[in-house]
Amino acid sequence: MNQAQPAQPSPPVRKPLARWDRVKFLVLLGALFVFVVAAAMADNPIMSWTDAVREQAAASWWLLALIGIEMVRQVHMLIGERSAHYHVFWTDRVFGRLERGLLQLDDWNRYRISRALTWTAVVAIFAFGYARIKHDSVFHAIIGLPGDSWHAAPFAVQVLLIMFITIGQFALLFWFLSRGGVEVYFPEDIKTRFTDVWGQDHVLSRVRETVFYLEKPHEIENRGGYVPGGILLWGPPGTGKTLIAEAVAGETGKPYVFVDPGAFRAMFFGVGVMKVKALFRKLRTLSLRYGGVIVFFDEADTLGNRGQPAGNRIGLIDPGDPCNGMTYASTSARRALAQARFVVPGGGGGPSSIDGTLQALLAEISGLKKPRGFFNRVVRRALGMRPKSPPKYRIMVMMATNMPQSLDEALLRPGRIDRIYKVGYPSRQGRVRTFNGYLDRVRHEVSADQVERLAVMSPYATGASIKDMVNEALIQAIKAGREVVTWPDLLRAKSIKEHGLPDDHEYVERERHSIALHEACHAVVMYRLQKHMVIDMASIERRGDTGGFVAPVPLEDRFVDWRSEVEIDVMTFLASIVGERMFFDGDHTQGVGADLHAATELVARSIGRHAMGSTLTSRPALAAALDASPAYPGGGPGYLGGGFVDEVEAKLQELYQRTEVILSDNRREVLAVTHALETNKTITGEDVEAIMEGTLGPTLDGRRYHEPDFLDLAEDYHLSAVQAHRGHPGEQLRLPDLGRAASSAGPG
Repeated sequence: MNQAQPAQPSPPVRKPLARWDRVKFLVLLGALFVFVVAAAMADNPIMSWTDAVREQAAASWWLLALIGIEMVRQVHMLIGERSAHYHVFWTDRVFGRLERGLLQLDDWNRYRISRALTWTAVVAIFAFGYARIKHDSVFHAIIGLPGDSWHAAPFAVQVLLIMFITIGQFALLFWFLSRGGVEVYFPEDIKTRFTDVWGQDHVLSRVRETVFYLEKPHEIENRGGYVPGGILLWGPPGTGKTLIAEAVAGETGKPYVFVDPGAFRAMFFGVGVMKVKALFRKLRTLSLRYGGVIVFFDEADTLGNRGQPAGNRIGLIDPGDPCNGMTYASTSARRALAQARFVVPGGGGGPSSIDGTLQALLAEISGLKKPRGFFNRVVRRALGMRPKSPPKYRIMVMMATNMPQSLDEALLRPGRIDRIYKVGYPSRQGRVRTFNGYLDRVRHEVSADQVERLAVMSPYATGASIKDMVNEALIQAIKAGREVVTWPDLLRAKSIKEHGLPDDHEYVERERHSIALHEACHAVVMYRLQKHMVIDMASIERRGDTGGFVAPVPLEDRFVDWRSEVEIDVMTFLASIVGERMFFDGDHTQGVGADLHAATELVARSIGRHAMGSTLTSRPALAAALDASPAYPGGGPGYLGGGFVDEVEAKLQELYQRTEVILSDNRREVLAVTHALETNKTITGEDVEAIMEGTLGPTLDGRRYHEPDFLDLAEDYHLSAVQAHRGHPGEQLRLPDLGRAASSAGPG
């Protein structure tokens, strides 16, 4: 059975013009010719209409020539509306061949030729019009133009002066206000490469894909796609977002335009819009000249939003929830959850853009691209040709922020921002690579194993903080009269940068003992229970309002915590109040306040959010649902019931008792760490381990704390401190010197 062949599409013809569009220029030119004929007859009343027409036909021949050209153009369009072959011949073979020849030139050369032809046309029209006014030839009129300008100068200067005073002051003011905030770096100015970015290999591998298509756009455009033109880098400060943008510019050899965070902030409305338009005019010019350009908006959250939240997009997950449960829900459910989660009073959490700056930026990044150029917009339309689309400007927009939730949703849509990458804290291997990179720039005696340990001890170090730490270590070495950085220099620098310099403050003996015991309780519980973290250092040196601290570091990069681990964290917090009450007969200091606050908040969040208690209810979700419900206006948290507080208290009491057992079983170890802190003020995590295990540590001998006489010495000293605390008279015993005590307690 023969199948019917599909009908071949008929050749295209020109779309018919409306009647007014066909005759409007003829009517205009004809009316203008009638006007000049009537003017000639008015100047000479005895002249007949025929003579006036004959005279103006000779004098105003150019009007008749324009009428003739317009009639030929209309005939050309009329035939094109009737004959497909005629239309295809002119559009494809004549004008199309000319366009294909011009396409052999790159965008920049076509742009320069177009500007030259435009200025030539403007000068020619001016010269022709000026010659008509002077009733002279074009050549003689142009030759006499300087002299005529000189004679007309007094009047012209007055007119120009008035215009300048009236308008120029506003134009100058807005021009001045629109300057600044944008720095252009040309390819020869950019030395940064991808090899200079350490610790962010996973981000660089993705950015390289976009760079590939920026350098070779035809690889994707010839297959029907488009080059991704927008990248958002978000993450904590100092992780290398700006450095990545510089490296992209360095690798591609394109100009790099840095936009200051406050570039679009201005006193007057409209100045920000002017800056945006001026910026993109510059970007289009640079794109044509160099084949592409990279513009980087630092601190993009300063651009603001239009009063609505960004919502929960891929790549912008709620940082408080390690599981992106939104992906499991239907579209309507996700919309309801996002509205409850992200709608906050005052908009999306960032500054609101009400002066049109953000709107102008959105339009420039991916708005309608109108045809550009006088010839393209006017002459081609006059010839019945469709204006050419503007060239493909290769503009890569890169933005960086540590507040992605403040960005406008329209700014983050595909077509404007096509890639969203989190530039987080470097992994352990990334930190090792970064430490090695900056240590290679100075003389040092730090081994590879020590660098590995330092990377483990600095889980939240960024590229900027690592650079600063190495520089501080060099300063410490120079202060000590050395040119080589050593391991102690790095440890000292790490302590200074993470915890600050200690104050020059000396405690009274009984207060020193209580603070040391407070921190020792934290350290002992942490050492006995924590398996995913180790102690970095413990100190009782005062720093501002902090009397002492025990600083832990994680052993590995992890994503989530288990319920049992959260309970251990709470017990570590409670160790201070448990220990003080245990060793000071039920009394405790106000220093436990921060620990209780942290423990209570952690338990409350875990019970309310993560099913750490006896129920499965997510209390923040329940509170948000009740608060948003018309049946319970404004009441949310009040409907949770008082049982929640009782459940939190019960959990804290349970963990309190478990902590009490740990400290009772490790009384010797608590007093040993207390003595070490009072003696040395600051000890390392390895020293704590040496004390707990009875081994030799880096700065102290932990074996002495396991000798039989130590516990009696420590208990006597502690008893004197307790009596001094109660205000009993008598001289308090001095801190035991274990070296002298050991020699006096020896055989004999």
